[in-house]
Amino acid sequence: MAELVPFAVPIESDKTLLVWQLSSGPTAEALHHSLFTAFSQFGLLYSVRVFPNAAVAHPGFYAVIKFYSARAARRAQKACDRKQLFQKSPVKVRLGTRHKAVQHQALALNSSRCQELANYYFGFNGWSKRIIKLQELSDLEERENEDSMVPLPKQSLKFFCALEVMLPAYDCSSPGIGLVEEPVDKVEEGPLSFLMKRKTAQKLAIQKALSDAFQKLLIVVLESGKIAVEYRPSEDIIDVRCKEELHGLIQVHCSPWKQYGQEEEEYLSDFSLEEEEFRLPELD
Repeated sequence: MAELVPFAVPIESDKTLLVWQLSSGPTAEALHHSLFTAFSQFGLLYSVRVFPNAAVAHPGFYAVIKFYSARAARRAQKACDRKQLFQKSPVKVRLGTRHKAVQHQALALNSSRCQELANYYFGFNGWSKRIIKLQELSDLEERENEDSMVPLPKQSLKFFCALEVMLPAYDCSSPGIGLVEEPVDKVEEGPLSFLMKRKTAQKLAIQKALSDAFQKLLIVVLESGKIAVEYRPSEDIIDVRCKEELHGLIQVHCSPWKQYGQEEEEYLSDFSLEEEEFRLPELD
């Protein structure tokens, strides 16, 4: 059976491992490194988080590990449960469970996470991006000294970007758009600060457009291990751009792509047991 891997934050319980009975000897930082090394061999990891045990429990740590792939999480659970791994005593590993009534809307990955996921499945040279349009839409008022780069108070820098992610090996492309508006502080900041903010806003617009383009792609991992790609332009994933502001700026036309082939505004969700609704499974 094929597995679908979206460019979204993995919040599903079948992609999350709970690891406990970790030794109290090493520091949390050392355990993080050991866990990442041990579990990353089964698949690409989204996060590894280490927490101290509750005060009423024995001294030590437990960890929450998130994979992008449910299949990789299952392999890791079977291979690592009740094994010593990097410590003298065995650890316990279980797939996370969540109350069925709890539902979460998919959160889009930021651009750096999208690139990490694309590099893992497509290869570093398996994809590329092409900027179609990068336009400044800032509402800076005119000033008497036209050579001055100092902005007036209560103004903003606004950039719009349209680009395309291309997967040549899969005969597939995906357009993306991003709109960024950054407030500009008072005159006291000076021209250098303004130039830095302008550069930052431009970069963020490109990053948002790149993330938007990846959201329309779905990685299909076949049983044989081969990779296919599906283009899905109407997927309902949370985005931060304002559609009303983007309307009329640019029209990006896209045709139905083939669905098979070969193989900060940041949406990182800080884990908490109450937020994620995880519970440890009962053991025999």
